[in-house]
Amino acid sequence: MATTRAARPRRPPDPAAGPCKMAGTMPVLPAKLPNTGTTIFTVMSALAAEHGAVNLGQGFPDFGADPALLQAVSAAMAAGSNQYPPMTGVPALRQAVSAKLNALYGSTYDADRDITITAGGTQGLFTALQCCVGAGDEVIIIEPAYDSYDPAIRLAGAVPVGVPMTSDYRLDWSAVRAAITPRTRALVLNTPHNPSGRIATGEDLRELERLAEQHDLFIISDEVYEHMVFDGSVHESVARFPRLRERSLLVSSFGKTFHVTGWKVGFVAAPPALSAAFRRLHQYTVFTVHTPTQHALANYLADPAPWQGLSGFYQAKRDAFRASIAATPLRLLPCEGTYFQTVDYSAVSDLPELEFAQWLTTEIGVAAIPLSVFYQQPQERRHVRFCFAKRDETLAEAAKRLAKLR
Repeated sequence: MATTRAARPRRPPDPAAGPCKMAGTMPVLPAKLPNTGTTIFTVMSALAAEHGAVNLGQGFPDFGADPALLQAVSAAMAAGSNQYPPMTGVPALRQAVSAKLNALYGSTYDADRDITITAGGTQGLFTALQCCVGAGDEVIIIEPAYDSYDPAIRLAGAVPVGVPMTSDYRLDWSAVRAAITPRTRALVLNTPHNPSGRIATGEDLRELERLAEQHDLFIISDEVYEHMVFDGSVHESVARFPRLRERSLLVSSFGKTFHVTGWKVGFVAAPPALSAAFRRLHQYTVFTVHTPTQHALANYLADPAPWQGLSGFYQAKRDAFRASIAATPLRLLPCEGTYFQTVDYSAVSDLPELEFAQWLTTEIGVAAIPLSVFYQQPQERRHVRFCFAKRDETLAEAAKRLAKLR
């Protein structure tokens, strides 16, 4: 027969321990990024899915990667490359990145000291900012600015200072100079530029080099679209400029280059002192990155043809897309790089950019991204951005729907 166990007497509360928590209550959450909502890419992609719209908003291809690259991942897994790689990345991949950067830009990045494999470009950017700025520092971001910069800076305790580009989306160096204060610690460069599709020139980089030296700034250089530069232009990387390279963390992305954005693998290249600071944080953020994918990318980089042909591949898509919507009231703005086309819709609607993008998605059936969301203080210029990293039939369907605009 079961017996009832006597209840154990509870110990009285210790007055020295402070106030007791009531059962069922929750601790107060720290107020981190209290004014930051859901990213516009998630919002517009969800709206596109809900309404069956052609999604030219979020920047990812709707076509597959090279089967040889996919097979290389499977081969690496079958060969047993499934345990932790070195924290800094698989040596063969770091060596391949170093060789490519040095051959392309005449730089001297050492594979062991200067190259770190990251969990995509976004993690590379986040960790780069955490390692070189702190509480009270100011960081200049060029607006319109990719939306991960601002929260990464704020989480470092620093202050993002937005400097708008010119009316035709060029770097405004007079405005940059005016924004620099004794507290300015770093500047985030993005070229080719998302969302405008513009590229920085050699003179832009030389001016940045002068400013960085004069004001002792770190440069975080977002170059994830480095292999998408059109019309015979050259990508001007910080790696080309020795004095700039010495104070820069260069961030790039295999996902963008090889049509595998979901793999989230990128790299950061920086001189030894900056790399050491970066790695101190990297090891406790993600530690390292998916092993078989790293081995596959190292093997795939042995042939330069895939990335060497990328500019021509995307220029053909850009030209076809521009031609297909040229007869619409949308005014095409210059697209010198990336896989984004910005348009002016002022001949179509007076709606603010976010409302127009929502209307375009729900009523016309094509999703776009409003540029106003890429500013600290939203600027309404009636500009939206389309992604043309899509199959030809996807772009043709989008153009067919956009032809309904009057």
